[in-house]
Amino acid sequence: MSSQQGHTREDGGWNPSSWRSRPALHQPSYDDGAKLDAVARRIGKLPPLVTSGEIQELKRALADAQEGRRFLLHGGDCAESFGDCDADTIVNRLKVLFQMSLILGHGLKQPVIRVGRFAGQYAKPRSSDKETLGGETLPSFRGDIVNAPEFDAVARQPDPERMFQAYAFSALTLNFTRALFEGGFGDLRHPEYWQLDWIDQSPRAIEYRKAVEEIANSWRFLHTLGGQMGTERVSAGFYTSHEALLLPFEEAVTRRVPHRRGCFNLSTHLPWIGMRTSDIGGAHVEYFRGLQNPVALKVGPSTKPNELLQLIEVLNPHEEPGRLTLITRMGRKHIAEALPPLLAAVRRAGRHVLWVADPMHGNTETTPTGIKTRHFDNIRYELETAFQIHAAEGTRLGGVHLEMTGEDVTECLGGARSLTEQDLPRAYKSAVDPRLNYEQAMELAMLITKADRSGPTVGARPAASPRPVAVI
Repeated sequence: MSSQQGHTREDGGWNPSSWRSRPALHQPSYDDGAKLDAVARRIGKLPPLVTSGEIQELKRALADAQEGRRFLLHGGDCAESFGDCDADTIVNRLKVLFQMSLILGHGLKQPVIRVGRFAGQYAKPRSSDKETLGGETLPSFRGDIVNAPEFDAVARQPDPERMFQAYAFSALTLNFTRALFEGGFGDLRHPEYWQLDWIDQSPRAIEYRKAVEEIANSWRFLHTLGGQMGTERVSAGFYTSHEALLLPFEEAVTRRVPHRRGCFNLSTHLPWIGMRTSDIGGAHVEYFRGLQNPVALKVGPSTKPNELLQLIEVLNPHEEPGRLTLITRMGRKHIAEALPPLLAAVRRAGRHVLWVADPMHGNTETTPTGIKTRHFDNIRYELETAFQIHAAEGTRLGGVHLEMTGEDVTECLGGARSLTEQDLPRAYKSAVDPRLNYEQAMELAMLITKADRSGPTVGARPAASPRPVAVI
């Protein structure tokens, strides 16, 4: 697709299509370029999914988190599917996000920024362009925005029309979410609205109910003092986020806004760059550097301190507060060695970022039976160790990034119910990566409130998994 009509050159030679002059990794190969252009033009004329005002509001909140005044909870599905755009799935996803924020806000004594990996998380990077099964080789599944997961030639063919479907399903998700909030779903005085069925059975039920009751009592006390709080809705906000991987789609949703400087990606509040597409000379970094949105960058154990500093300079050259979030995904085997040099380099350079821990992606394993999973103990270890390392380096861990769901799935091992490999097939639903279920997510939230005070010794040896696994 050529540059969008009406876009002018931006500062430093940037415009929404300037990424096309750089190497673009993890992009599908479309057979019909004219159809791709036509779909992108259709999307470019549709109403935006989010507003520039909401985006700027989030940037200010992230600036507060950067200064230690808030905590970021960034979570949701590894990859959304079109088939999961239904009321129950959306409500349960929001419930677990808000329940976790309730626990975090109460335990950390700080406001929590809620950012959901939804309403646009339809693309996934793949290690290989092709997949072979039973002697047949087909294009890899790259998320519903590109192709379908079924292993047949028609389903796996990249189809530009799916970009339009992704936009439509994102709009439906956001429309329903906003309607819920208008109806009082996010009212902080009624946290019981967010309860899931697990409350009565969970080993953590008593602890959760105690926290909810304390929060409810606090609101009643404020009402007693203020007198008027009972007639005013006190709502908790939310924002959306996705990995801006499919660049033709992201270009199509990038626009100028009247009375504001520069261009905004108006499909999401917080787009991020994955670790596989973070090359400083690549197309994704080029696209991101010109956006007015706050942006996030995944950082892994292979990231070198000088490389990270160069990326920070490109993505936030003017040290704009709230502009850049760094999401570290190290894995429990590498965090003690890999994280401290990065923290030290950024601190010595005087750069200001929001540090967030992703304890999920570095801890993916494959069981001997071929099931992709993660162990709760490894997730917990990396997160607790991250808190300790930040404390030792004089920096602050200001948030967490998780793949989780409000559904009763069995995709991650361990947790309060000590799920084993034999439990995984019972309710394994993810088409891509394993997610924490609602109970494991809530348990982790409770642990986060204590992690910076009672974590493991940094550098301690990882505990063995229940059975031998291959780390991927």
